[in-house]
Amino acid sequence: MTRRFVLLAACAVLVSVGTVGAQARQYRARLSPVPLDVAMQSTIAGSGSVTGTLAGRTLTLSGTYKDLRTAATVVRLHRGPRIAMRGPAIADLKASGGTTGTIAGTIELTKEQLDDLSNGRLYVQLHSEKAPDGNLWGWLFSQEGKKQ
Repeated sequence: MTRRFVLLAACAVLVSVGTVGAQARQYRARLSPVPLDVAMQSTIAGSGSVTGTLAGRTLTLSGTYKDLRTAATVVRLHRGPRIAMRGPAIADLKASGGTTGTIAGTIELTKEQLDDLSNGRLYVQLHSEKAPDGNLWGWLFSQEGKKQ
């Protein structure tokens, strides 16, 4: 009876350790202006940040932005390389506010999108009235192993 109890206790510990290892992963992006051409330098400004929590295949994003020159219109999650090249949008996020506000969204990622996230190939792009091609951009990077 004692051996059975010890074996059950050991299994419970292993299951709880496995659950801890399966905790959600954290990601972060710093949003900053990326002028697409010289003319846009006078129309874009601001800053922001986005945090992401990945639980299974579900990525939940939340963040803030401030000091835009014109009101935010849309925010999207994009797929692309980290060399300031534009990539396709894979999900719409919600922007609440005008020149200052919040960002939120939840996305079910595909296997390919999960690979892109873990390899730093997903970014958030906020558009504004006078910067319809993008005002603030920021790539999502894993916070695993980094000091918070």
